[in-house]
Parts: sequence; structure tokens; C-alpha cells
Amino acid sequence: MRPPYLLFLGDVQDQLAAKTAHGLVDWRPERCLGQLRLPGCKADCRLPEMSVREAAAAGCRTMIVAVANSGGWLAEHWVPVIVEALEAGMDVASGLHQRLAEIPAVAEAAARHGRALFDVRHPVHRFKTATGIKRTGKRLLTVGTDCSCGKKYTALALERELSARGRKATFRGTGQTGVMISGHGVAIDAVLADFIAGAAEWLTPDNDPDHWDLIEGQGSLFHPAFAGVTLGLIHGSQPDALVLCHEPTRTHMRGLPHQKLPGLRECLEANLQAARLTNPAVRAVGVAIDTHNLEPDRRATYLARVEDELGLPAVDPIATGVGRIADALW
Repeated sequence: MRPPYLLFLGDVQDQLAAKTAHGLVDWRPERCLGQLRLPGCKADCRLPEMSVREAAAAGCRTMIVAVANSGGWLAEHWVPVIVEALEAGMDVASGLHQRLAEIPAVAEAAARHGRALFDVRHPVHRFKTATGIKRTGKRLLTVGTDCSCGKKYTALALERELSARGRKATFRGTGQTGVMISGHGVAIDAVLADFIAGAAEWLTPDNDPDHWDLIEGQGSLFHPAFAGVTLGLIHGSQPDALVLCHEPTRTHMRGLPHQKLPGLRECLEANLQAARLTNPAVRAVGVAIDTHNLEPDRRATYLARVEDELGLPAVDPIATGVGRIADALW
């Protein structure tokens, strides 16, 4: 995808629905030139507001449909904006399940104007089924009590921390936003079920004995919709280390008011048990808590309580950094 980017937020109804945009702004701000929001949009990445025409004049080369929703479908009333971007000379990228190229008006506009369409969520590689054979190198997987609770940010923060210490480390994106941030990876939830673990093996191949792959987790073993993706990713990642991620202000699973969140210890033990299938030596090395919805004076108290409960370093990857978890990586 050619930077700089115009981030299209549509008319999504909360900040989490624009998590792709927020991820790009937080981790690749130099590539993000502006945002385009439709009336009623309740997400804001605090970028300059731009129309398609203004963005093209400012030099934007790619418009990214930078939203994520359940099911991954593109709203019909967004199509004219995408067509307008193509007509203005921009390529268009999307991380949704619905392919841009399958929308007739979009495909026709791209062909007519010689523009590229990037369906980031759809792998172009054919994967094999997993083998479970031990691979060289070291792997850390972030797991969570729920969806959208900091797994990507924790893995990225660990890559940055280890690299700053001069250690060998690579972030491995497994979702559309992680792939856009890093420029490589596999959107694991778009892989056929039989090949999820195999895709994770392919993504994290043999490496130097002192090299760490920091693997972006997906979903949660306790989420009725996405537990299958989570389990396949755990088995294929063959992690040596797990970091449990959690958002402490939620009262239920995202999008499922009837589904309560698991306890931290319950969740951690379930993930460790699942991971032992392909790596019996796996161990937990820390807990990453997204505390941005807590008052600052409550943050320290909450992190201390989690640390006492689990006997592991408890950090906020953004507010406190992940240094204490990095210290635990051998």
C-alpha cells in the first residue's frame, strides 16, 4: 500500500469499530495524512478532516477503509466514497471480509482508472495443515479475556522494547490491522478452519535460537464466536511464552451482553492448557492491562492487585511500558 494514507471511518458508532484506524495512527503516524468521516460517525482519530478531493490534492495515495465490524461487511452507502477515491487517483485498501473486488461499482472504477485494490484480510498463500513439529527460535503469543483488549498493542510494544535492547524480535501480525502496520502477516480469521494452525506455523518458521517472534493474538478462548480461531492460533504458534491481555472495565464479552467475562486466573490456565498440546514447556510471563478507562490513581492499585493474584508482572503496555515483561524473556 502506497503512503500517505487517507483513513476512511465511515459512520461507525464507537472508537473500537475504528480500531484499524487507531492502530495505524498509533504505530505508523507518519503514514497517516487525514481522516474522512461521514455524518453520524462517533469515532475520531484526531487527524485533519479531509474530503476525497482535499486528500488527493494533499498527496494521499491510498484510502484505507480503516474500520472493523462483526462479520466484516462493507456498508452499501460507503461504496460511492470508495468509487470517488478511485476516480481521484487513489488506491483503496480494506481489512474487511467482504472483498473490494467483489463490489461491481468498485471493481469497475478501479479497472477504468488503473487503480489497485488491496483486500488485506484475504491471504494469497496456500497453507498446509499443521504438524506440531518443534521449531527453532522463541515465540510469545498474546492471549485475552475478550476481543479487542490489547493483544496487538502488547505484541507491538514488546517488539519495540526488545529491539531497543538490541535483541532479535519480529512482530507477527495475525489480523488486518497488524498486517497493515507491519507490512506482512496473515489475517488468521480469514483462513479456512483446517489450516489456521498451519498458517500460524508458516508465519513463525524456524529462526535463530535467540530470536523472539511476538505474535498478535486473536479473539478469546471464552468468546463463543471466535474461540475456534483462538485455539488454532495457539496450537500453530507453539508459544514458549504467553501474555494475558485484559480490559478491566468491561462487564461482558464485546457484542454479547449475555456472556460474562472469565476470571483472569481461569482464562490464563485455559490458555496454558491449550498451548501445552504443541509446547509442554510453555509458561506465562506477564499480564497486560488496558487501563485507559481507569482513573490514574486506580491504575496502580489495579495493576498491583492483578500482580498479587497471578504472581506475574502486570503492566499497561502504553501507560507503563512492557519492560518488566521483557525482563522475563530469556
